Amino acid sequence: MKQKKWVWSKAGLLLMTVALETSAQARQGQQPPALVEIAQASAELMAPQVYMPGTVVSQNDSQVSAEITGRVTWVAAEGALVKEGDLLAKIDSRNHQLAVDLNQSQVLRLEARIVFLKADLARQQELAETEYAPTSTVEAAASTLAMTEQELAQARIALEQSKIDLERTQVRAPFPGRVVERLAQAGEYSVPGRQIVRLVDTENLEVRGQAPVNLAGVLRDGLVVSLRKDGQSRASAIRALVPVGDTISRTMEVRVTVPEGTGYVVGTALQIGVPSSAPAEVVAVPRDALVLRSDGTYVFRITAENTAERLLVRTGAASGTRVAVVGGVESGDRVVVRGGERLQPGQTVRFDDTETSR
Repeated sequence: MKQKKWVWSKAGLLLMTVALETSAQARQGQQPPALVEIAQASAELMAPQVYMPGTVVSQNDSQVSAEITGRVTWVAAEGALVKEGDLLAKIDSRNHQLAVDLNQSQVLRLEARIVFLKADLARQQELAETEYAPTSTVEAAASTLAMTEQELAQARIALEQSKIDLERTQVRAPFPGRVVERLAQAGEYSVPGRQIVRLVDTENLEVRGQAPVNLAGVLRDGLVVSLRKDGQSRASAIRALVPVGDTISRTMEVRVTVPEGTGYVVGTALQIGVPSSAPAEVVAVPRDALVLRSDGTYVFRITAENTAERLLVRTGAASGTRVAVVGGVESGDRVVVRGGERLQPGQTVRFDDTETSR
């Protein structure tokens, strides 16, 4: 009978070695080292947070109105994306064009008359020098020229006004955005102040909320806050605090910057987390270090011997992904952030290739 040849690869030898070690540890009543990822606890300044409702709004939201009288001939469609200066609506411009033409004609007529009056004044002055014309004739010619020049100035002003009125028959976007509502339709009559369209800037957004006035000493422009929606939190900052309280609700308005990449749209409801008191120094760990159980919240700390120590903690203030904890964790301690779900107290651990410092 032929003998069988066995070929062992390096991977196969490694798997057998690990299996033999695991089997030996199991025979000795020991658990194999658990693969974990760790981070470091640190001392940080934090404050308890209170959450209040907020709404995403646009920094530019306008009901654009007409500035001239006339019949509406065209209005941009809902959803139209426009740039600053683009047309939003047109108003019948025929009468205003006629006014421009009439005033232009008046200006040309007066300009021609002034040319004649200047020449006539020069002739009268020559005659007066030779005593063929009285001085009063020169004065009358000069007065007529001066009055006509003033009439020309008034005609030029009227021409400019008529050009402005003609330009106002084209309602243009004061800022880039989208037409979200047509407030007038073609064929309707427009007067100054008549709302034509609602234009909303959908790019420059912020969150508006109402904070209690008793937090006026804590909140300030630029203060870091959090935005929470569907269980997810994002760090942001207060763009502007309006320190004027409402006499009924006892609240003041807060405007918070929307972080990039959120996907929020105008009208999105969320929560704004703001400090409820002055910050204090606490020991903080990553939120992923918390192990939630029915009997409490735990953190696994790694000892100098690379064994897991389970500590019962109480959570406090939070800032972004960091949470304050009380219960034996000290600044500089190594805590488990991945792999702690099945970890047992006293179990030996081995670390992932990269330790985090979150």
